[in-house]
Amino acid sequence: MTRTYLIGVLAMASIVVASNILVQFLFGQWLTWGAFTYPLAFLVTDVMNRIHGPVIARKIVFAGFVVGVICSFIGTQIMGEFGPLVTLRIAIGSGLAFLVAQLLDVAAFDALRSGKWWRAPLVSTLLGASVDSAIFFTIAFSGALSFIEPANDVSWAGEILPLLGFGPAAPLWVSLAVADWGVKLSLALLALIPFRIIVGRVTKNTQHFV
Repeated sequence: MTRTYLIGVLAMASIVVASNILVQFLFGQWLTWGAFTYPLAFLVTDVMNRIHGPVIARKIVFAGFVVGVICSFIGTQIMGEFGPLVTLRIAIGSGLAFLVAQLLDVAAFDALRSGKWWRAPLVSTLLGASVDSAIFFTIAFSGALSFIEPANDVSWAGEILPLLGFGPAAPLWVSLAVADWGVKLSLALLALIPFRIIVGRVTKNTQHFV
């Protein structure tokens, strides 16, 4: 196991743990603090993919998935004011969204790795982040999937309100998903800077990215 590989595993695990904690704290009306930390997982995946290739990148993803499952299990055992800190629907949505989105990111990045240096990390992250938001919020809060956890009342998430406070009428959970998706897309652009810096320093050969 190389040093950069170990750093990748530790970084992914740290991001997953931090995001599982920060998702419990609101930032404004439509977001949680976890929305700002979780997208860093795509940066870690893309850096590992560029340096080590898709096989190692997938191992990093599975390491993050295992950590996420452990965190979710612990959360289901801790009771908060309104029940367990992590409900079954959130646990399933979080785990499935992470795994599918990150593996899609790895596949898309690998398919585009021979193009311009920015294309693979940008496109793969945009695809992965979009799928992640769609899967998580649909499983966690859509009324159509209430059969997953009948005892968990998520009717509050189905309240019809203007999208993000000013758009067309939509369930509250859709506004939450759109806001989360917007943050992910913004951070995907910003993440290009550390991606180039980190990969450039590790490889010591910037010509590879021209």
